[in-house]
Amino acid sequence: MSDAPTLETELARARDLSVSELADAIESIGFECTRCGACCTGHESADSETREPHTATVFPDEVRALQAAASGAGDEPSDDASDGDAAESYDWRDVARPMPYGITEGEDGPHGETFEWAIQTDACGDCVFYEENDDWGEEPGLGACRVHEDRPLICRTYPFSVALGGTSQPMGEAVDEAGMVRAHECEGLGRDISRADAEELAAALKERAVRELEEAIGVRDNYSPVDTEGVVVYDSEGPKRADGSPIRDAE
Repeated sequence: MSDAPTLETELARARDLSVSELADAIESIGFECTRCGACCTGHESADSETREPHTATVFPDEVRALQAAASGAGDEPSDDASDGDAAESYDWRDVARPMPYGITEGEDGPHGETFEWAIQTDACGDCVFYEENDDWGEEPGLGACRVHEDRPLICRTYPFSVALGGTSQPMGEAVDEAGMVRAHECEGLGRDISRADAEELAAALKERAVRELEEAIGVRDNYSPVDTEGVVVYDSEGPKRADGSPIRDAE
């Protein structure tokens, strides 16, 4: 019989996390974003022969927030948007894609089940909202996010995570830790960070841990297998198709 803590136990621990103590840990590790773009772009696979796409988890409500933010910013949706108002608004698929784990390519297209959404990527495997500022008159090659003020929690808190079961770990192995905080591969680690910035980051890190565990509990409680073709994403709101539409409501 497993003695692993339940999701509810971990959620209680997440809610009890001290923002001040998390900020202390972040200060001791040190961090400053260098805008290198590594956390927003695809990367080489372990065999160095293929390029793996950027993969970052996003909550259903964050997808809708990104849709609104991108549409309000006047960005052009991708060419495969199916919404009739594609020229004015972002389709769900312009913002998010099913997490690839559990999805396979078949003769009739992708199929399978997965339990999370990932931010959409472009043809190069980079986050669809990432761009470099080569034409902005700044230092060439600096990265920028077109929806920076509305970016998801996993983006706000990279390269950190908390050591709680049921929470997501960002790309890259943990290379440092202090207390409950883990630091993942990033060239900005070890740099000075102000107390105010550390506390802001710590608050977002706590919020993300709570949200991840609430999402995991919601997925578990609302999970009910469906028999349908193609891809099914089971999130905290119930089963959805790859375009974000609820399956039960449409059948």
